[in-house]
Amino acid sequence: MGLDLPSFDELPPVEGMPQGCAWGVFDRDGEKDIFGTLNILTHDVVKAAAQEVQDGISVSLNWPIGSIKIPGFFRKSLTHKVMKLEDPSADLHYGFDDEVEFNTQASSQWDSLCHFMHLPSGKAYNGVTPTIAEMEDPANATQKLPTLDSWHKRGCIAGRGVLIDFKSYADKHGISYSPFTGFRISPSDIEAVAVDQGVSFKQGDILIIRFGVTEALGKMTGAKQAAAMGSVSVCGVEGTVEMARWLWNHHFAAIASDNLAVEAMPPMENGDVLPLTNLVLHQWCLGLFGMPLGELWDLKALAEVCKEKMRYSFLLTSAPLNVPGAVGSPPNAIAIL
Repeated sequence: MGLDLPSFDELPPVEGMPQGCAWGVFDRDGEKDIFGTLNILTHDVVKAAAQEVQDGISVSLNWPIGSIKIPGFFRKSLTHKVMKLEDPSADLHYGFDDEVEFNTQASSQWDSLCHFMHLPSGKAYNGVTPTIAEMEDPANATQKLPTLDSWHKRGCIAGRGVLIDFKSYADKHGISYSPFTGFRISPSDIEAVAVDQGVSFKQGDILIIRFGVTEALGKMTGAKQAAAMGSVSVCGVEGTVEMARWLWNHHFAAIASDNLAVEAMPPMENGDVLPLTNLVLHQWCLGLFGMPLGELWDLKALAEVCKEKMRYSFLLTSAPLNVPGAVGSPPNAIAIL
């Protein structure tokens, strides 16, 4: 049985915040919630999702770490160091270790609810104001903040995933777009794809949308990637309050895509281009709803399996790295059909 949740317009008012703020909705027994819409993944929702497994096919949705060869926004590239395990006294080489260093936003990822603030209030989900010191302190981060390590307290993510394969839909219906423009789709576009695929939404679904961005980037050199993303124009869902309302009213547990930000970039309002700091869905989903955003997922293989099996829903599991205070992490996401 699902949760009895209010619609966007019925959410209780929060002082100083816009209508549609979900702060406090998931609080229980006087404790401030840190899980956001993952609370919708109840035991009954997860048990129902397990029924999606019919063929025993598992598909990784994780683009290789380091796939963005020259990360933007001053982010660190992947460094992978392999070391011998050896015993010099016996002149014996018996194995290997390795070390990796990377920015968690430079390939497939989940954004935690601390990643992007609600700008007018300067607060993250549920009114918290995280600091670097708190997130770097395992005791504080693990207990009090909506960071990704907290997901491990509730068993991470297991639920019903639904793929909206917009790229295949566009190819089928003669819709032409470049991944590296501000092309954007509306709620009605998503619903049209769902109808075409014969899939309907349920409370607690993890919505996954394929545009073909990681596929295009994967064919490029680092220099070509940088040129393609240099204008910071990337396709995605429209970043509007109307889209936020639609996402909340469907009570999705999370949303992920194969593009850079789920929502199209740059942000726009009434036809005017806005600074990147004005990303609308980042503020609504992460900051006001507590709805995690997944970005740069690898969805081509999943789309091929869904097309072959003629069904676009599946069991989805995801376990981010259990790093205390983690702001972002590879999703370690698997779709099981």
